[in-house]
Amino acid sequence: MREFSRPKVVVSRCLEFDHCRYNGDMISSPVVAKLKEYVDFLPVCAEVEIGLGVPRKPVRIVLDRGEHRLVQPSSGKDVTEDMKTFCTRFLDSIENVDGFILKFRSPSCGFKDVKIYSSAEGRGAVGKTSGYFGGAVLDKYPLLPTEDEGRLRNVRIKEHFLTKLFTFAAFRNVKSEGSMKDLISFHKENKLLLMAYSQVELRTLGGIAANREGTPFEQLASEYEDHLYKALSRAPRYTSNINVLMHAFGYFSDELLSREKALFLDWVQKYREGKVSLCPAINTIRFWIVRFENDYLMHQTFFEPYPEDLMELNPIESHLRDDLWK
Repeated sequence: MREFSRPKVVVSRCLEFDHCRYNGDMISSPVVAKLKEYVDFLPVCAEVEIGLGVPRKPVRIVLDRGEHRLVQPSSGKDVTEDMKTFCTRFLDSIENVDGFILKFRSPSCGFKDVKIYSSAEGRGAVGKTSGYFGGAVLDKYPLLPTEDEGRLRNVRIKEHFLTKLFTFAAFRNVKSEGSMKDLISFHKENKLLLMAYSQVELRTLGGIAANREGTPFEQLASEYEDHLYKALSRAPRYTSNINVLMHAFGYFSDELLSREKALFLDWVQKYREGKVSLCPAINTIRFWIVRFENDYLMHQTFFEPYPEDLMELNPIESHLRDDLWK
């Protein structure tokens, strides 16, 4: 079992932390609840922070003379500038953050699909955008794992988010250590994971880690970090996962009985067809890793990118071929 660095995650305070929704509710999020054991959360409620209180009348984004404004229809109060000031102050104050989980479709926290109204009193939405705080997060941290609690109900989105989150947290520790040995070890352990995400960036990162020009560690680590973010910017295609599975399978194929090979290849084919998740094929490889004592594969993060307790038990891959990050 791997040891994992504890990521630092900013979270909407109404998600499992406090009754601070406009109506005094707290939102249930199974993902956030389970992550509490493994993550250092920094809860925040942007609307409370600008003095709107709990409970409070709702706010909405309004299109006013071509400009988006954040207003409270019941009072006519415009809190746009207060919210902008809070966003800048808060995001400038936090350090070493690894990701964000914010409230779905909130006019303050939403990352996308937040309704825009034609007026404070208007009933029909005229468009969609990001919330003020959510939009500020995307502007300042475009490459960090950022999701809302609504999208995290999707298994594939959650897996990609958690993989990025724990990988970036682990690299943050490497960067703070200031050791070439740690960087080389990190790259070695993540080779198969990077192969699944981007073979182009895998080669680039390998060249950086080799450090043939003797670049100082601080500069080298920053360059590696930039390309690591790029590598994990999009979820791997299912065909890339199959490529990694077959690569790992090659380590054992000469040692296996024909019926063992057939069973594994059957799981791979069912995954290809979207009938099962990666779990059966990965667990088969993990069994062989232990059986044949393959030390290299034993330390590959591809097989356990985040704590096992956070993994779904054999879920069917949702939207296997769809781009869920458009």
